[in-house]
Amino acid sequence: MALNIDGMIGNSPALREVYKILEKVAPTDSTVLVTGESGTGKELLVRALHKNSKRRDKPFVPINCGAIPRELLESELFGHEKGAFTHAIRSRPGRFELADGGTIFLDEIGEMDFSLQVKILRALQEKEIERVGGTVTKKVDVRVVAATNRDLEVEVAAGRFREDLFYRLNVIPMQLPPLRERGEDILVLAEYFLRNFCFEKDRPNMQVGPQARAMLVAYSWPGNVRELENFMERLSILCEGQRVEPTDLPEKIQRNSGMPVPESGSEKIQQIILSAGFAWPELKDLRDKGLGLKEFLDETEERLLTEALKEAGGVKNQAAEILGIKRTTLIEKLKKRNLLDG
Repeated sequence: MALNIDGMIGNSPALREVYKILEKVAPTDSTVLVTGESGTGKELLVRALHKNSKRRDKPFVPINCGAIPRELLESELFGHEKGAFTHAIRSRPGRFELADGGTIFLDEIGEMDFSLQVKILRALQEKEIERVGGTVTKKVDVRVVAATNRDLEVEVAAGRFREDLFYRLNVIPMQLPPLRERGEDILVLAEYFLRNFCFEKDRPNMQVGPQARAMLVAYSWPGNVRELENFMERLSILCEGQRVEPTDLPEKIQRNSGMPVPESGSEKIQQIILSAGFAWPELKDLRDKGLGLKEFLDETEERLLTEALKEAGGVKNQAAEILGIKRTTLIEKLKKRNLLDG
């Protein structure tokens, strides 16, 4: 049967190694510990493990151990009996029972309270659980897959994570590479997200220009795939043209990518001052024209906008580059002066 990696996008060497392990591990019932930086797509990998397992037709039950308070997490995991605590008006099964026959995904396992780790260890060793407030043990047949962005060996050394539980979870370790190590996958993902967001927002398809592509690949993406997805959604809304140019990218991407960053305004002014034939406007110029400061500056800006557009042959991206401003800024200035053609 072909490997089902629905939702996982990319074919870089680093990701192909993950696919190889996935293909071998998925059909087994072995416990898997998925590690990787935040935003790398750990849940997608865990879901792929389930889809390619013998349990694929049984429940897949996720729970984020870091998002639920400790006093509620035990009940969420193991269920509770009626009257076990205030507001426990009826008995309720936990996630382990709901996942019986299938897979339970313990996300952010590194955030789990130390005292709860003992009960997880017992569920792994004995394959049985006990509801909060109950006295009867229940057998459960579940495959446990856990994930964390923490280094659990460091947590064990610091006394924050049980060593015995770590070894129980770490039977098959799988590490997702950060986006910065996935090369051309960055562009594949960027175009995939951009295409989807343009479709959702009923916009024409957008392309990423060559210089912008180079910057995206060179950027370190500390937020990984999640950061890239959010950024592509932002571009699909804010980018005026149908091609993403370097001027559409935020300064942090330009700076972090190691590619040339536009000179600061003060440096450009200094160059203009040093150039031959330049003279600063004087009060006499305002008086001769009978203008106040604001009107004088507005007229000067409008003349420069018009000249830049003429020099660029009406191409707004080029006009923005000539003026040293972002394309979106140029558009706003042209709209303000009714200079924007259809």
